[in-house]
Formats: sequence, structure tokens, C-alpha cells
Amino acid sequence: MTTTIYGLKNCDTCKKATKWLDRFGVEYAFVDYRDNRQPPETLVLWARHAGSWDGLINKSSTTWRQLPDNRKSPGSEAEWKLLLKEYPQLIRRPVVIRDEGDVQGFSQGFSDNGFKKLFGVGQ
Repeated sequence: MTTTIYGLKNCDTCKKATKWLDRFGVEYAFVDYRDNRQPPETLVLWARHAGSWDGLINKSSTTWRQLPDNRKSPGSEAEWKLLLKEYPQLIRRPVVIRDEGDVQGFSQGFSDNGFKKLFGVGQ
């Protein structure tokens, strides 16, 4: 099973997630989506899996709070894609994809219990 973790290399939550994976021996690839911008099609797919564009975004982040109000309400999919191309750090992280592209393998964020359930270990 292939697991890819998308996030930011300096993000504390991403570091916790990768340490958890290392501790439980789960193999993964890490992709920093600031350095490796994801194509618009991938962002659309992630937004669908997250339930909406709003569900994909970390609205408690400093980056979000510092955005001008007119950028916080994209009116179309194209505007969302443009916003995330410009500010990939707005994506709630980490994004976890298992079996590359599998709907059942999409997860966002990190918690010990959530990862135990997702990976079926340490229960």
C-alpha cells in the first residue's frame, strides 16, 4: 500500500504525523506542497474528498487571517484554485493519500486515534 503525506516540512503537525508513521513502521513518501505545487485537478479532487473547498482550508491559520476579506470568499472553483496556487499553506495539513487517489484513503489533519484507525495499528 502506498501512502503519501502532503504538507509543509516545517509544520509541527506534519512532523508529528511523520514521527507517528515512523514509530509504527508505516512507509510513506512526504511531499512538501509549497515546494511541489499540486496541479489544479488534484486540488479539485482533494476539495471533493474534504467535502468542499471550505473543508480543505485551515481557517485558523495565520495566512488565512492575514488575507484581505475579498480573498476569503472565492466565488468559483477557478478562484479557489488560484488562491491555493498562490497560498498552498492554506490547505489543512497533512493531507494523507493511501493507494494514490483512492477515495477511502483520503484523510486530513493528524490525531493519534485518527491515524490508528486509518492505518489499523496500535489499537
